[in-house]
Amino acid sequence: MINKLVVENLKHRPVRTLLSTIAIGVQVTMVLTLVGLSRGMLEDQARRSRGVGADILVRPPGSSIIGLSGNMTEKLVPFLRKQPHVALATGVLIEPTGMFSSVTGVDFQDFSKMTGGFRFIAGHGFEKPDDVIVDEYYAKQNKVHAGDYVTIKNKRWHVAGIFEQGKLARIILPIDVLQNLTGNTGKVTSVYLKLDNPANTQSVIQELRSRLQDYQIYSIDEFVSQFSVNNVPMLREFIYVVIGLGIIVGFLVVFLSMYTAVLERTREIGVLKAIGASSGFILNVLLRETAVLAVMGSVLGIILTYGTRWMIMTFAPGTLIQAIVPDWWPIAAAIAIGGALLGAAYPGMKAARQDAIEALAYE
Repeated sequence: MINKLVVENLKHRPVRTLLSTIAIGVQVTMVLTLVGLSRGMLEDQARRSRGVGADILVRPPGSSIIGLSGNMTEKLVPFLRKQPHVALATGVLIEPTGMFSSVTGVDFQDFSKMTGGFRFIAGHGFEKPDDVIVDEYYAKQNKVHAGDYVTIKNKRWHVAGIFEQGKLARIILPIDVLQNLTGNTGKVTSVYLKLDNPANTQSVIQELRSRLQDYQIYSIDEFVSQFSVNNVPMLREFIYVVIGLGIIVGFLVVFLSMYTAVLERTREIGVLKAIGASSGFILNVLLRETAVLAVMGSVLGIILTYGTRWMIMTFAPGTLIQAIVPDWWPIAAAIAIGGALLGAAYPGMKAARQDAIEALAYE
């Protein structure tokens, strides 16, 4: 009987039910989209790092495992090439161009050998000093075609080619050109090493760490394993802040919705009490209505994350990558349901305490 009453109450006020469901759904979508963006961008960076084809990464002294801080001398590259079991070594220079974007300078021949070569969708590699190559996601987002011109680091560049994504960077310049442009002549951000046999990775790392004690030296597997929310400064805290805001939004939406519903249904509550309904029964009905709204909103929010991912992949694939995070679905739903029940608590108790005679006399 209670469940039937709950359903009929929700059907009787379709606009309020719809708006409350949408508001809760937006709250769930906000949480899942943020978590999905964080994870998607980190996973994408890990995939692109693996796409280099290297076995070992060497970073400057004092640099973080994730980040672009610090450069080191390019003279380290020939030194590393001479080490036992090192088949290839190439340095790259990475310069940020925005909050989520950067440009990478490479030695095209060495980098191509290490990665197995670029697969060009259109155009070709560098031929002129003002040539730049970009990946398919950057080209799609910026509506760029081979032969077009783009502005990067306040300079106009000719797009020589568009390559298949997954090769470390979205925008690639010749390393000497980028070094001169940014005042980093003779500097590199990282050095990638490819070994004659991946089985020698740990022994080479140990030898390099003994000879280059201040440098950050990792296997590629170790490096990409660090691409997680916990290893990015302030990202986890930011996610918690957004979750907190989501709880507040859910609380306020349901509080206002249920408070209005209690006022609208004062006479209805009086009738229920007059025929013997207890305070617990009234509270139970309102809380069940809230739980149904929260569950519907959670399902809607999960569905909407597929929409936000489509929008991101359509309009900003070169800047943002959103992953679908099923492991966060129950967490986001629990946040929505908890916030909603919290918001319904006061209106529910107010309704439960109403006097039957006063409620029946209410106009």
